[in-house]
Amino acid sequence: MEIILLEDINNLGYKDDVVSVKNGYGRNFLIPQGKATLATPSARKVLAENLKQRAHKLEKLKAEAAAMAEKLNGISLTIGAKTSATGTIFGSVNNIQIAEALAKQGLEIDRKTIVIKDAVKEIGSYKAIVKFHKEVTAEVAFEVVAE
Repeated sequence: MEIILLEDINNLGYKDDVVSVKNGYGRNFLIPQGKATLATPSARKVLAENLKQRAHKLEKLKAEAAAMAEKLNGISLTIGAKTSATGTIFGSVNNIQIAEALAKQGLEIDRKTIVIKDAVKEIGSYKAIVKFHKEVTAEVAFEVVAE
């Protein structure tokens, strides 16, 4: 079943993408939740017209995202965490703590756009990816130290 996404969905696609999903996922979750609509020929024409009209605005958003990504390039963060004697963290470091550390440096970034590949459960250096736009991402280096 082909659908048009009405919002960004992790591991599936971005807003206004036409994607193919299994029938049950589309009918039982995406469409009733208002996250997608069927990709009928008339809906595709409406989508094409909307994208054409929004092309200028999207270019501006992409330029703003690139500027924010440029600000993040030289930044490295230090995050303190309570640890055991062996260097294992009680709990883990997540995207909320990274967003708070960025806010302390004057960069307000939504925590939902920050992705950490592996769970951070030990002291060391790691990298997180910030997805500003579907074509613009930035990498943030952070170090976890014992408090």
